[in-house]
Amino acid sequence: MKKHSGMRPQDIVILLKIAIKGEQSWSMKDLSQELEISASEVSESLNRSSIAGLLFQNKKQLMRQALMDFLQYGLRYVYPQQPGALVRGVPTAHAAPPLSNEIISDAPYVWPHHEGNVRGQAVEPLYPSVPAACLKDPVFYEVMALCDALRVGRARERNIAVEELKKRIC
Repeated sequence: MKKHSGMRPQDIVILLKIAIKGEQSWSMKDLSQELEISASEVSESLNRSSIAGLLFQNKKQLMRQALMDFLQYGLRYVYPQQPGALVRGVPTAHAAPPLSNEIISDAPYVWPHHEGNVRGQAVEPLYPSVPAACLKDPVFYEVMALCDALRVGRARERNIAVEELKKRIC
């Protein structure tokens, strides 16, 4: 029996990257390079996710509904976040697409990042390399920003984020 020491934030990042790939084939090396996470950490993450029931035993197929359930009902409790100081960074949550098209706010949330061009309240990303990975992949950016809306958003923002995530994951 394999041991499971609990999910880690990077597990969610990796699972979401797999989710947006859809039917496209991928390798651990691809995930490692695209997410700037070491190959050994990707491998360990896939093992944890398989044990947790978020990946099939072959570690190639995502259990999409299980992942969606975890995001919708557990993400904000397992990986909570409180917006912090004003910093320059990459917009997230309601300040990033697709929510920025529906929600107007004068108080943006941002991931602190040197390439960011928006000043807003700091929200720590699920994993330090998330902002850089999102700047390279707009679809991944949307999914990660929606997850932050689940972590820090109000009820309306969370409800819209869930519907948008379902469109992209399920």
